[in-house]
This record gives sequence, structure tokens and C-alpha cells, in this order.
Amino acid sequence: MSTAPKSSPVQLTVLSLLHFKALHPYGMQRLLKEWGKDQVVNVSQRTSLYRAIDRLLGAGLIAVRETGRDQQYPERTVYEITDAGRATTRTWLLQMLREPRLEFPEFPVALSNLMLLAPEEIEQALTARLTAVRAVQASQERSVTDTAALGVPRVALLDNEYTRALAAAEGDWLESVLADLRSGRLTWSGEELIAAAQAGDTQAPQ
Repeated sequence: MSTAPKSSPVQLTVLSLLHFKALHPYGMQRLLKEWGKDQVVNVSQRTSLYRAIDRLLGAGLIAVRETGRDQQYPERTVYEITDAGRATTRTWLLQMLREPRLEFPEFPVALSNLMLLAPEEIEQALTARLTAVRAVQASQERSVTDTAALGVPRVALLDNEYTRALAAAEGDWLESVLADLRSGRLTWSGEELIAAAQAGDTQAPQ
């Protein structure tokens, strides 16, 4: 058996699903959507799911249970988790829960370069983002409510609660920034930025 692959959200999700029952890729994707997990794991492209399955299979963390075919569907391979896969799932889960990982999303990068835009451009862009964030928040609230109605226990919906809380917090923050921008409390000038950059140069080690 080869070395276990580096953990990834999609691979962990596949292993987690197979803890409950053997599944084929289409069944995995359908279950993810039914449980609202497509909001936290990007499996919109089935190729990413197949790549994850191939890595897990090559590492011996999952195995082929059977390959079947019927009149309605093409050939389908059903996978099951191995003992090594169960152990790896626990290891990955505990690591992800314990250790905050430094990630580099796009939005903070854009914020760090915000001064290159005019105030009215910033206001328009952040207003559009606020609308989108509030829509995400509402969608997450509906997802939690609808999934809970199917009898899914809360412990399986904590990820949805978390993303909903993040959307709510971001929306509140965006509203406060926009209020400061519109009131004039958030201002800057090119001269101030140039002076700050020059000050940084003089403090850099020679």
C-alpha cells in the first residue's frame, strides 16, 4: 500500500460518506447535495470527485466493492472504505479540527489593495458583495431548515451553521465599512500612502 495522500476537503468527505455505506460516485454527489454539503465542499465538477477517489484508491484507503450495470445507467463502480481509510479519516479530522490552517482567499487580497480604486468604485463593489453575502446567508438558513426537516441530526449540520455564521459576520462587517465610507470616516489620500510606503523603506534592514 502506498503512502496516504495529503488531506483535502474532497477526500475527507468521500471517506466520511463511505463510513456509512458503500457508494458509487453519483450516489456520493447526490447525498452531498441532499445534506447541503455542496455548500462547503466543491464537487460541482464530478472530475474533482473522481480524482479524489483515484487517490484514495491508490493509497488503499478505499476499495472497489463491486462494479455493476443496469439498463438505465452506465457501468457504476461501488466503493467501500478500508480499515486504513477509517484510521486516516480520524487522523485528518482531528488535524483539521485542532490546527487552524493559513489559507489565502481572494477577498483579503483585494482588500489589501483597495486603495487603488476610487471611493465610489469601492462602494459599488462592496454593496454588490453585501447583497451576495446576504443571499448566501439566507440560502444557508434555508438549507439548515430543509435538511433538518429530513431528520438529519444537528451534528451533521454544524458545517452549515458555521458557514451561515461566517456569512452573517461578513455581512455585518461590510455594512459597517460601507457606513464609514459613506459618512467620510474612512478616507485616505495618495500622499498618505506614498509617505507610509517610504517610511517602510527607511525602516527596512540594510
